[in-house]
Amino acid sequence: MEGRIMADNHDEHPGTDRPASQGSHSEGGESRSRAVARPELDATSDKEPSGRAHSDHEPSPRTKRKRRGASVLVVCLAGFMMTTAALNSRGQDLRPDTDSSMTDIVRKQAQRNADLQTEANGLRSEVEKLSREKQGTPSADPTASTAAAPAGLQPVKGPAIEVVLSDAPLSVDADGVDANMLVVHQQDIQAVVNALWSGGAEAMTIQGQRVTAMTAVKCVGNTVVLHGVPYAPPYHIQAIGDLESLHEALDESESVRIYQQYVDAYQLGWKVKDKPSVTMPAFAGQAATGVVTPRPKR
Repeated sequence: MEGRIMADNHDEHPGTDRPASQGSHSEGGESRSRAVARPELDATSDKEPSGRAHSDHEPSPRTKRKRRGASVLVVCLAGFMMTTAALNSRGQDLRPDTDSSMTDIVRKQAQRNADLQTEANGLRSEVEKLSREKQGTPSADPTASTAAAPAGLQPVKGPAIEVVLSDAPLSVDADGVDANMLVVHQQDIQAVVNALWSGGAEAMTIQGQRVTAMTAVKCVGNTVVLHGVPYAPPYHIQAIGDLESLHEALDESESVRIYQQYVDAYQLGWKVKDKPSVTMPAFAGQAATGVVTPRPKR
């Protein structure tokens, strides 16, 4: 029996410390491909072994069986693919809501943290009240009351210094300037906080929240998260202590001097002023506790 060979033709067209810049952006070329349509083989032109040709309009029984077999195969393959996709997804949304953003997630989590913190504060107050009623005497540890103030567990009142950090105004021409240079970053707040602690600060607040030496300042998007609550600029940092020592600590801090260079170059906000009397609340977060044990001798 004489066979027929058909070739495919394909045409291919080849296509084409202050944070530093986040990296350069490049545009790649585009690649396009186009394939010439492959003509169908004429299954009705084959002859049967007997040599009789079928009608041009009526396919042979063998051709009908082949077509039915191909249809069944396609249906089975589609069912297999859908079953596999369902098993892999295991009920998960394969197309999540595109409207959700990191800011929304942080805001919801911050609200949940605030609710839990309020509940924890109430429970802690209740425990302290029950402990006093049960004991009826002051704490057996004479150093507990002395250490409470530095640990942030008691309100503190006294003269304070206030430092205000803010982003550059919108009027600043940002053409050709990395946007990261125009906003206050986590390390900028940490630089001021560390300088004030080194200057002998007795108590400190950020955005009115009492902080301790163990408080972590984290940057999420264009907000700063403190004790699970996000805050937007401007950032107000207050510290109670000897005002002269606190001013000297700010002036001598290398990290603060670097921030002030960006204040001059990009108009970031920097204000320092004294306050004659400030009352800072007690630390409302969860205080980490633990027991230190000596290392065993070898």
